[in-house]
Order: sequence, then C-alpha cells, then structure tokens
Amino acid sequence: MIIKPRVKDYLCLTAHPEGCKKNVADQIAYVKAQGEIPGEAKKVLVIGCSTGYGLASRIVTAFGCHADTLGIMFERPSNGKKTASPGWYNTAAFEQFANEEEIYAKTINGDAFSKEIKDLTIETIKKDFGKVDLVIYSLAAPRRTTPDGETYRSVLKTTGEEFTNKNLNLKDNSIGMKSIPAATEEEVKATVKVMGGEDWKLWMQALKDADVLSEGASTVAYSYIGSELTYPIYYEGTIGAAKKHLHQTADEITKEVGVKALISVNKGLVTQASAAIPIVPLYFAILYKVMKVQGTHEGCIEQISRLFHEKLFVEKPVTDEQGRIRMDDWELSDEVQDKVMECWKNVTTENVAELSDIDGYWQDFYQMFGFHLDGVDYAKDVDLEVAIPSLEK
Repeated sequence: MIIKPRVKDYLCLTAHPEGCKKNVADQIAYVKAQGEIPGEAKKVLVIGCSTGYGLASRIVTAFGCHADTLGIMFERPSNGKKTASPGWYNTAAFEQFANEEEIYAKTINGDAFSKEIKDLTIETIKKDFGKVDLVIYSLAAPRRTTPDGETYRSVLKTTGEEFTNKNLNLKDNSIGMKSIPAATEEEVKATVKVMGGEDWKLWMQALKDADVLSEGASTVAYSYIGSELTYPIYYEGTIGAAKKHLHQTADEITKEVGVKALISVNKGLVTQASAAIPIVPLYFAILYKVMKVQGTHEGCIEQISRLFHEKLFVEKPVTDEQGRIRMDDWELSDEVQDKVMECWKNVTTENVAELSDIDGYWQDFYQMFGFHLDGVDYAKDVDLEVAIPSLEK
C-alpha cells in the first residue's frame, strides 16, 4: 500500500514503516557520532520506550552506553488494512538495528499501569538480565486503571479560573484566541492519578521487592515546566499538578524505596503528548524559531544524548536546588524567553510564518509518524505489517 499522512486535529491517523525506520536510523547515527557514554548502565528498563523521549532514551542507552534494554510499550500493530501506530514501527526498527549489532533488545507490549505487565517485566528481568542498573520512566497516557480496579481519566485544563490566550489553529495555521475551562477538584485529582508519580513508585517498589535492581541502581522520570507564558495551561494547570506530584515522588522513591530517583525537566518539543495541549503548539513554534536562530535548538535525541553525556552519568548529577536535572536550561534563559515573549505579543495569522518556525513545527509533527524524512520513497508500495522480533518469539 502507498501510505500518505491523514491528519485529524492534533493527530496523524497513519504511520509510515519505512519513514519510522529512517527516523530511528537517523537517531542512532546521531548517538554514535557523539561517542561512547561512560557509566554503569548496562542493563536498562525503559517504561514508555516507543516514541519521543522514551525512544530516544532507549537509543542512547543501547547505542551510546552499549546497554541491553528491555522496553515497555502499549502500541497497536497493523491489521492489514490500517497502519500500525508509529511506536510499533519505531520499536520494530530499533530491535532490528540492535540485533544487527548483537545488542540485546526485548519489548513487552501492554498496559504499563497494570500489575500483569509489571509481573511479566520482573519475570523477564530475572530470566534475561538478573538485575537492572537504570529505570527510565517516560509514560504519557489519557487514562489509568489503578490496582484497585478504578479507572481515572486525565484532562487538559487550567485550575482556578478559565484562561484565554493566543492559539495556533492546526487546521489552517491561523492564530485565534482559545479559552481553557478550569478543572474541577475531581478532574485535578484524576489527572494526578494518571500522570503523577504513583505508578512510577509502584514500579520501583515492585522491582525492589523482587530483588531485580542492582546495587546502586537509579531511576529517571521525565517532566516539563515550561515558560511563564504557558504556566496557566501547563505548570499551573491539571498537568502541572500531576508533574508536581511526580517531582515529590522522586524524593519518596529515594527515601522510602531506597533507590536514587531523579527528575529530568526537559525542553519543550513536539511530541504526541504535547501536540494535544491547547496554546502550547504556538509557543513551541515560536520557541523553535528563536532557539534555531541562536543555535541552541535540540530535538528529543539531542536532548537525551546531552542528558547522559553531561548531566546524568557524571561524578555527581548536575541538579538545581530542588534536585532536578534541568535540560530546559537553554529554553528558559532570559535571552530566549525575552525574544519569545516579544514574538508572542506581535504574532498574527499574517506574520506567523515570519515570527515562528511553523514549518519546523509541522516537520517534527510529521516525522513523528514517519513522514517528511529525506531518503524515503513515499510513492513506493510498502507492507503495513511489520514484525517486532522479540514479540514473535
């Protein structure tokens, strides 16, 4: 089948297997070019391994640290009529490239929130790894069923009172105003249940209790704070409440579980999760423009490579006063934020292409799904069904 992108709202409904493979290959090539990463992470568990920062982490640890990786994902294979999800194709490509270099790579497909997947993961670690040195927690999900059987759904809302600001209409690249309603107390609590740190702590406690963590093992979860411009919808909104809970959980894991837990606060990037948040895409498009002009723009793979090389696997991890690794340091510099704010005040439908990198935003968006990559023949018939080697065994 010849596969073309079909975009609806903030999602692309199709994915291209060869494009996803090229995207993974490009990321691997970047990691190799940065040189070997010293450190003890040789057995790595990546929870949320198939897209974005999770995929980048798996690539960096496998091809930069030469680590064996076990990945947890929740992705959809092709049924022969519809394409698989991009995370499925990404993982198939990752495993293929890892196998070619005789790097261990196994993947478990299922709901990471469930006890069943936690138990299967522990069983696999005992059988194949013995113990794990590093656990990356990189989950983003719209809902979660807790161990007691209750299902919670996250919402993208502000807190306190309704918030209105400029917004990029992704259908036609026009600039309008968008109002975000305030969440109820119950909606805030539900979002914290889904996107907060509770499941991360459950994972680490389960791994500790099963004795599958090596001495000196550590864990890293990814977060985002953003600029004051996006605070009402992000850091002071429902997602922000969940992220603050995640940050608190790092301390709990360190003190109560006895495993060093770190938060990496990352830069704003187009991901499947962030594309869904109102107002944020316009901020990202302007941010891309400003940081590219300054030569400080990074994608997921550049960001995670710098994290491992410069801030994580060093004698003492580089953190702020609250113990968080700040990969958003370049984004939140005064020089960048002052210019972003100036552009934000002046941006209109007529000048959005001039004041923001709208093309760069869309390029990143399409590449997440395997489209718009150089060297891929999109006019060629491709097989929708691609196997993930470790899931075939």
